[in-house]
Amino acid sequence: MTQTLEHLTHALLDAARKAGADAADAMAVAGTSVSIDVRAGKLEQADRSEGTDIGLRVMIGQRQANVSSSDTRPETLAMMAERAVAMAKEAPEDPYIGLAAPDQLARDWDIAALEMADPTPEPDPAALQEDAQRAEAAALAVEGVSQVQSASAGYGHRLVHLAATNGFSGGYARTDRATSCVAIAGSGTAMERDHDGDMRIFQSDLRSPEDIGETAARRTVERMHPRKPKTGAYPVLFDERIAASLIGHLLAAINGTAIARGSSWMLGALGEQVLPKGMNLIEDPHRPRATGSRPFDAEGLATSRREIVTDGVLTGWTLDLATARKLGLQSTGNAARGTSAPPSPTTWNVALTQGAKTKDDLLRDMGTGLLVTSMIGSTINPNTGDYSRGASGFWVENGEIQYPVNECTIAGNLRDMLSTIIPANDARTYLSRVVPSLLVEGMTLAGD
Repeated sequence: MTQTLEHLTHALLDAARKAGADAADAMAVAGTSVSIDVRAGKLEQADRSEGTDIGLRVMIGQRQANVSSSDTRPETLAMMAERAVAMAKEAPEDPYIGLAAPDQLARDWDIAALEMADPTPEPDPAALQEDAQRAEAAALAVEGVSQVQSASAGYGHRLVHLAATNGFSGGYARTDRATSCVAIAGSGTAMERDHDGDMRIFQSDLRSPEDIGETAARRTVERMHPRKPKTGAYPVLFDERIAASLIGHLLAAINGTAIARGSSWMLGALGEQVLPKGMNLIEDPHRPRATGSRPFDAEGLATSRREIVTDGVLTGWTLDLATARKLGLQSTGNAARGTSAPPSPTTWNVALTQGAKTKDDLLRDMGTGLLVTSMIGSTINPNTGDYSRGASGFWVENGEIQYPVNECTIAGNLRDMLSTIIPANDARTYLSRVVPSLLVEGMTLAGD
């Protein structure tokens, strides 16, 4: 299959040349996914999908167009190329598009060292069903759980190959294995729900179904009989489950697309203090068994470790070739793409410096405030960083959890929030975003 995908990408490039393209790149993706859902101990749904998608981007001068298809017949490849060239001729000019120069391209990568794919055989659907049943049974065994909304197990395998007329050609495989469970407690208007799940590249790393089911159930029961918290200014502790969202807002604000458009609350922040002193935010696309790892980006540039924030100071933007050219900088090797769109910048694996204290230590330090375990909705001003989100979690007094809360809103400004965060030491180091629980002082809570 790997050779087939490589052949497809090169056939697309040949078709693009014949159709009159000045330059082109092509991507082929072949995937298999299996998903099993159970309910009340019985199979509720089983899905399996297999397919191949191909995408072609062509350039005529400084004009470009992108086409994609799931039909890989030779006549389709020729039609795609002709259509893409015709579209490109009508597209507006963009002075910043273009393939990488040959001397920019990645070479001699070691895919095996990244452990991006589990070599063990695809699990049998019966084994996936058993995992889902075990998770459901474990959740139902917890006192207070009235039903399990869903228990699922799945597997995915994907092959990717990228080639371009500048001479680049490379590909890799990815796998994932997942189990999840959503439990419900109570009934009617007093019903509460919560979930847990785990997804890993290697099946042997996956947490047990019993652990996932029990955790989902425990979280659900703890949410019973919530109240509204007090309105006012209080410290807020973002649980590790959702703390990565705060760092996600920072990563979105330093994305080259937002910076090049001038629509970011981090404009002008390069070289400034954006996190507390002593804190680093490091991107490492070469971490073994991490979902964000890759040897090269979607433009064929080598990926590399970089410090996005050093000692609290922002050191650079996240760039692909086009945004780098627009800003007069160099690409950071962060281009991503699918088959139906041109490249755009994104981040790979990131890790925030962990603290010396546990989450319980931070709860004691905060005294009275809110522990947030889930959030809904989002109102974030991309230009000012003003932040407002619906939240639920637990009210804390004298450093101890008192009762669950919901139907509240937390608000602040992201620049101010991030500059004062205090990290715990509970981050899960196998995730693509390794972010611990984060304490933010003085946010505005709207409740009772």
